Amino acid sequence: MSIYLDFEEPIKAIEEQIEKTKEIGDTSDLDMTDKIQELEQKLKKKTKEIFTNLTPWQRVQLSRHPERPYTLAYVNAITEGKFIELHGDRNVKDDKAMVGGLGLVDGKSVMFIGHQKGVNTKMRQYRNFGMPNPEGYRKALRLMKLAEKFNKPIVTFIDTPGAFPGLEAEERGQGEAIARNIYEMMRLKVPVICIIIGEGASGGALGIGVGDKVVMLENTWYSVISPESCSSILWRSWEFKEKAADALKLTSKDMTKNKLVDDVIKEPLDGAHRSEHLIFERVKKYIKKAVQELETIEPEERINQRVEKFNKMGIWKH
Repeated sequence: MSIYLDFEEPIKAIEEQIEKTKEIGDTSDLDMTDKIQELEQKLKKKTKEIFTNLTPWQRVQLSRHPERPYTLAYVNAITEGKFIELHGDRNVKDDKAMVGGLGLVDGKSVMFIGHQKGVNTKMRQYRNFGMPNPEGYRKALRLMKLAEKFNKPIVTFIDTPGAFPGLEAEERGQGEAIARNIYEMMRLKVPVICIIIGEGASGGALGIGVGDKVVMLENTWYSVISPESCSSILWRSWEFKEKAADALKLTSKDMTKNKLVDDVIKEPLDGAHRSEHLIFERVKKYIKKAVQELETIEPEERINQRVEKFNKMGIWKH
């Protein structure tokens, strides 16, 4: 059974009407074809009306939808199951919140790395709700260096509420691990494509978010802080999260306008969680095209362009 967000309630009501009308048609001699078609047209109209006028907070809600596909779903779909996961940072342990490995995209080897959330309560705990520890970022860096060694392009999938803020993570050098990744990713000699597929929060996202192409799916967000945390700091309450979401300018539209991301991959009208096959196709198409473009550029030139792009971000006053 599908999960509906609060602003999707009108869609839910029409879909329930369609189901009931179909049941009446199946259990009686009445021809309900015209009624069903009328309701389906109404559903399309209502879906378009809702999803073309989403507020920043509603996009944040969509990015967290529990039925939204996560990193491994994208990787398995894009590689058609031809994916080998690699484990461990060779130092502490294997962080389950960060996954990575080699996969084939139409015969071409690509190193995939990304945050992984769980699909149910037990798996969310196992994956630490997509919040990596330092060993997760060190595992990611190990895999990036492996890709560089064998000249394989890197694709990262970003979907995290932030790096794990626990005492143990700080003791093992959470800040240093993220900073090291940012530094090293800037200098990688292979093409790097970073795709935000859900939440892109704080340094937890930046730890695998430095690339030649930084891309957002349409209904995702990317910011230094979540709307709830921003609200609690500024207003000492979570009640102003919608106002904070608007002020943070965290949507794909805002990020493109501020030149903080390179591209936006359009989602199906009713969101990535409703039409997974479509979003998988679009992401795969983008990856293939971007890798092809980036591989025509010499490594040193690619690095220079990457550095220049990030240097231009923000406003500087002398």
